[in-house]
Amino acid sequence: MITVYRTTAGVVFQENGRWLRSEGLSIDALFEAAQPLDSLAQFNAVPASEPSPGDILPPLVSQEVWAAGVTYLRSRDARMEESESSGANRLYDLVYEAPRPEIFFKATAPRTRGPGQKVRIRADGTWNVPEPELTLAINRHGRIFGYTIGNDMSSRDIEGENPLYLPQAKIYRGSCALGPALVITDSLPVETTISMEILRDGATAFTGSTALDRMKRRLPELADWLFRENEFPHGALLMTGTGVVPPASFTLRSGDLIRISIQGLGVLENEVE
Repeated sequence: MITVYRTTAGVVFQENGRWLRSEGLSIDALFEAAQPLDSLAQFNAVPASEPSPGDILPPLVSQEVWAAGVTYLRSRDARMEESESSGANRLYDLVYEAPRPEIFFKATAPRTRGPGQKVRIRADGTWNVPEPELTLAINRHGRIFGYTIGNDMSSRDIEGENPLYLPQAKIYRGSCALGPALVITDSLPVETTISMEILRDGATAFTGSTALDRMKRRLPELADWLFRENEFPHGALLMTGTGVVPPASFTLRSGDLIRISIQGLGVLENEVE
């Protein structure tokens, strides 16, 4: 397992407890390599210092961020609840059972925030929530080579009004956060936990957790569907859906702190504006 950080001073990584850097190493090089670990090995690594939190950037440069939806039973139920008034709630039950998953475009690098940076809620939305998601790092050949933490910010009332409004509910500036690092490893245990806590005025306003074994779909299956009839010369990041959804009575406010942790991947914290 190698943990890679993109920072204001370049790329640094941690291997066997040592902090290292390589002058020629880039995030794009990892995503474009057939074997990302080979890409790391071809550069001469020298000792480096542990990055300070304020210097860490989201782990992408030229990659697009995509997302899969309705991959957990809890997500299906929440999406059906939000769309009940529009009469479209049956759609989410159908896609949960269908062979083809829901996959949609989420963000470009400029719209993506890193740890400690502020994510946004839409001014024209009244029911805004974060969605904590395991995010796959997929190289240009369609192979999963690493993982990071993702926050898929969503305006549930906009999507619930009409499913055709999904892009507006999901894609806007500051609607996506990734980090803190890219963890390169072959796989994660199925019992890996995903937890989220939302703090408001220093107190816990919501907390919840789930585990990868509660997903209906397999991670390689989602990566395969993303790459069907598509191409990603710089690789891609794929959020894999959420199993942690705040209740309908909850909506984010400016100043809230979202803290997402995934076992083995660290903690991603972002304030809301």
